[in-house]
Amino acid sequence: MLYNIILVLHVIVAVALVVLVLLQQGKGADAGAAFGGGGGGASGTMFGSQGAANFLTRTTGILATLFFVLSLALFRLAGDVTKSESLVDQAEQQQQEQQESRQERPRDVPAAPPADAEQETPEDMPKSE
Repeated sequence: MLYNIILVLHVIVAVALVVLVLLQQGKGADAGAAFGGGGGGASGTMFGSQGAANFLTRTTGILATLFFVLSLALFRLAGDVTKSESLVDQAEQQQQEQQESRQERPRDVPAAPPADAEQETPEDMPKSE
């Protein structure tokens, strides 16, 4: 359960990290201004006096650290998750366990005498010659 929760968080952080990296303005590129990365106008009031560049950089660093920590947590928890076998392997294992349990149970039927032993016949039965 914990493994699945951390896995979902890991995917969400990864997607957010990709989006933030793509939103950042590259050096010498003016394409970031379309997203408010120019440092002036509304982005200056929304993200503080430094503009969106520091906010996006700081958020990217935090998400990268979180991504790294979640990756280590998933690595640690992956050893605890049991291997899931295929249905065919599970069925074969159940069948072997059933056969072993049948062999271990005492039987109510007495064992048959060996074939080479002389069998005594009751006196009322006719002897075949």
